[in-house]
Amino acid sequence: MTYDVHAHGVPPGLLDALARDDGQCGVRVAEEAGTRRIEVAGRPVGGLRTDLLDTPARLAAMDRAGVDTQLISTWIGLTAYTLPAGQGLCYARLFNDALAALVAEHPDRFAGLATVPLQAPPQAADELRRAVTELGMAGVEIATTVDGRELDDPDLEPFWVTAAELRCLVLIHPDQVLPGRSRPRYVLNNFVGNAAETTIAVTHLLFAGILERHPDLRLCLVHGGGYLPWQAGRLDHGWHAEPRLTERHLTRPPSAYLRRLYYDTVTHSAAALRFLIDFAGAQRVVLGSDYPFEMGDHMPVASLDTVPGLSAEDRQLICEGNVRRLLSEIRRG
Repeated sequence: MTYDVHAHGVPPGLLDALARDDGQCGVRVAEEAGTRRIEVAGRPVGGLRTDLLDTPARLAAMDRAGVDTQLISTWIGLTAYTLPAGQGLCYARLFNDALAALVAEHPDRFAGLATVPLQAPPQAADELRRAVTELGMAGVEIATTVDGRELDDPDLEPFWVTAAELRCLVLIHPDQVLPGRSRPRYVLNNFVGNAAETTIAVTHLLFAGILERHPDLRLCLVHGGGYLPWQAGRLDHGWHAEPRLTERHLTRPPSAYLRRLYYDTVTHSAAALRFLIDFAGAQRVVLGSDYPFEMGDHMPVASLDTVPGLSAEDRQLICEGNVRRLLSEIRRG
């Protein structure tokens, strides 16, 4: 059994639910020149790719890649954090119900990662609990910022408390990268910005003491954790060099907390993935594809098999064992 923890999708039933809702939750599907696009709070967030919706194509791609089960999470542009609290909760419930229905149709191939209205932390906590305990979700995907707020915002504490209590997977994914550079050249918003955004977001969590306060959090970082594994030494040095600014919330060096996180394999380099496994340990690395996007790794098992010195035991942990353990530890009752 092989699990892919980083795969995006839009459950087909969501479009019907949004049509019935007729914009009451603040999200609409509009069509222009034969292309469907999503509007959140009246603003377009991008075209709706057909491969996010196409379940047969997804299953065929999984078969080609040797992936048995995908943990499907929303396209990050659809987190809808700009909506007011009530509409945000309404939209999240529509999405999660549609995703749960898709998983129920293919229970051996899919598991769900919910979306929640982080702009309204108490409602986000409640919806996460419903998604995990009632809908059977494996966890939640969240963006690296919440409508301009960092993840260490004190108002988000109810969400972190609930995620830790449930011990569910929290997949952190970059969005709204390189602020102030609205038109970066050379696709740097993706090539560089995504990894930088994850690095900044998780460093906020780290130095704010959120990982210290909530040791039961199961955080997974996409794209190999951005630049964090490779800059852990710099963070440790800063913790020692500037104790006035960094020691208030931490009892151990930053790298100790980073080794408690989970990281996907989307590094596009066998040498980089080897370093990541050595840094975090094979028990903290999980397979990812970033399906269906162009910057993903559409053959993640084959990529893993290029890593030098990878033992059969470590391969089994990364492909299957770690996710099985995470799923078994979720508190659903």
